[in-house]
Amino acid sequence: MKTKLLFALIVLIVAGNGHSQEFSVVAWGDNSHGQCDVPGPSKEFVGYIAVAGGQIHSIGLKEDGSIVAWGNNSYGQCDVPDPNSDFVAIPFGTSGYFSLGLKEDGSIVGWGDNSAGQCDIPEPNENFVAVGVGGFHSLGLKEDGSIAAWGWNEYGQCDVPGPNEGFVAIACGLRHSLGLKEDGSILAWGDNEYGQCDVPEPNSDFVAVSAGQFYSLGLKENGSIIAWGDNFIGQCDVPEPNEGFISVAGGWLHSIGLKEDSCIVAWGWDGHGQCVVPEPNSDFVQVAVGGAHRICLREIDTSIEGEETLPSTLFIQGLAPNPMSLSTTLTYMSPGLSSITLEVYDTAGHLVRTRDLGGSTAGQHNAAWDGRDSSGAELTSGVYFIRLTSGEQKACASVVLMR
Repeated sequence: MKTKLLFALIVLIVAGNGHSQEFSVVAWGDNSHGQCDVPGPSKEFVGYIAVAGGQIHSIGLKEDGSIVAWGNNSYGQCDVPDPNSDFVAIPFGTSGYFSLGLKEDGSIVGWGDNSAGQCDIPEPNENFVAVGVGGFHSLGLKEDGSIAAWGWNEYGQCDVPGPNEGFVAIACGLRHSLGLKEDGSILAWGDNEYGQCDVPEPNSDFVAVSAGQFYSLGLKENGSIIAWGDNFIGQCDVPEPNEGFISVAGGWLHSIGLKEDSCIVAWGWDGHGQCVVPEPNSDFVQVAVGGAHRICLREIDTSIEGEETLPSTLFIQGLAPNPMSLSTTLTYMSPGLSSITLEVYDTAGHLVRTRDLGGSTAGQHNAAWDGRDSSGAELTSGVYFIRLTSGEQKACASVVLMR
């Protein structure tokens, strides 16, 4: 259940905190199959809450729970099965010619190339909280912290090392797999021709993982990125300053990182201009990589200048400072609620702090967190999730604590 809770918090952050936030899709790089031609009623391509890049196709998750796919469809990877509804997640990275989607009931739906059984989800198809897509294999993370793997297994990429427990995140390369443990270590298995499964020491303090074709990426709690494996064209050479990152994604031969100031850094192969980030390089909230293209989400300002409107739902405007060392102040908007509870979770899904904020009038409010748990003890450095709840209304944001 802890893993499921953590995943739910991450979805809340990516999806936004109510109707106050909207995102546009920005895609660039190789467009030979239309994988950068985002379908939509306007040039803003709004309504998406998550995106992912396939080898030569792209998929997007919409706020209504449907999935839209575009680009090459030679294997039916863009033909989302009916009913196209109730989806809550897609894999942020993929290197194959197939697609996976996670439903709100915890089941996985697969479509497209199934030549190695990579779309045949093993039974019981339930209790999944995250999905991963490789070249011809798939991974599913269960709410109990175990990993299910299926599809092509010639290199052992589906042989999850034991003990198969305590995982909080997954990633797939072409022929290898990665799992992030709740203790901050990474396990890697499968093809190791380029050393992509040899996690550099110290193997600790990781908060996120991603995989490229024959290389691997890990995000540390201090905001730096560690890369290892095939570096033929510089895909493992993280540009300086290697700091302030909050997300990372690996593609065929190129990598991308999202900084805490919402800008993007890209490196590696640039044969299709995929490392040239479109201006303005700001306000990005999610990064994803395809074979030779990038697809990202950018927050757009929907406010009308000079118009003051009261919020219709609870949402978080920001955290400052972030990263924090001693304390941070949460700024949030309330529609006017009788009670609000502030909860802090670590990356393993443990509730470490609870605070009753009481009732609130409609408008902007602030709440502070001092980096301590409920007993008053200082928490260690890392990523934490702050959630506000009031009945059915929820809002969430992440903060990096650096001691």
